[in-house]
Order: sequence, then structure tokens, then C-alpha cells
Amino acid sequence: MTALSEPTSTDPLHGRFVVVPAAYVFLLRDGVSGGTEVLLQLRRGTGYMDEHWAAAAAGHVERGETAYAAAHREAREELGIADLDLSFVTAMQRTAAGEPIDERVDFFFTSRRWAGEPRVVEPDKAADLHWWPLDALPDPVVPHEAAVLRGIGSGTSTPYSTFGFDEED
Repeated sequence: MTALSEPTSTDPLHGRFVVVPAAYVFLLRDGVSGGTEVLLQLRRGTGYMDEHWAAAAAGHVERGETAYAAAHREAREELGIADLDLSFVTAMQRTAAGEPIDERVDFFFTSRRWAGEPRVVEPDKAADLHWWPLDALPDPVVPHEAAVLRGIGSGTSTPYSTFGFDEED
């Protein structure tokens, strides 16, 4: 008798794929000259979207962890901050055919209040942190994150969003 295993993205018996959940935190503040600013990190040394600006805190949801708990953990691990007052923005179903990780569900949160001063805690993964006006983001920003930031800035975010599917192209 053979042991049953979890279906994989190449499981011909079940035809299922693996979905990888991740949590993202966009820290927001009122800008000095009006408008809202977002704190972004410059990715470096990660092997994924290096030299792109991205959410200051983000990462995989671990087994047995909620996306909400993962957002708090990632903010603590990557920025050294705690006690975030998180607001849910959207759950994004994302695909990228041909990529090593081809199916994702990303949970995006914002926070305007937290304890501590955000700083680069993992300098091997982030080269810089910078506040940017939502209406003047740097180039380049990780594409699916830029889509969420546009929705936040315009007030058009929806609880469910998609990225990378043919019907969007």
C-alpha cells in the first residue's frame, strides 16, 4: 500500500495546484505637503524582484497562522515595529504562468498606527526604506503591489482582486 501525499502543482492524479498565501503591510501616514505617503522598501538580495520598491513588510503565511497574524509577525521581523492597527484592503488571487510559484493568494493590509520606529531589520534583503506619496510612487514597484497601491490611492480598492489572468490583459 502506498502512502497518500499532498497534491503538488504537477500531480496528474488530482490535477490540483498549490496556492501560496502571503501577507503584505503598507504603512501609511499623512504627508508633509498633503496627501498620503506609503513606506516602501527597496528589495535587494532576495532573488525575487530585486531592485524594485515593495511593501515595507511582507512574507509567506506559515502553516497554522492567519494572514492577520502573519502581517503582525512580518512587521516585527522586517521593520522592528509592533502593535499595528491593521485595516484589511484586499485579497488578491495572482498567477504568473511559467514562474516557479504560479498561484498565490495575497492578503493586503494598511496601518496608520504602530509602536516603534520602522527600520531595516534585514539588511541582506532590503537596501532602503523610504516614504513615497501615493500619487508619486518610485519606479519600479513590484507590479502586483503597484496595482494595490493604485487602488488605495484612488479609493477604488475592492475586497477581492486578481492579477496576471488573461481577462485582465
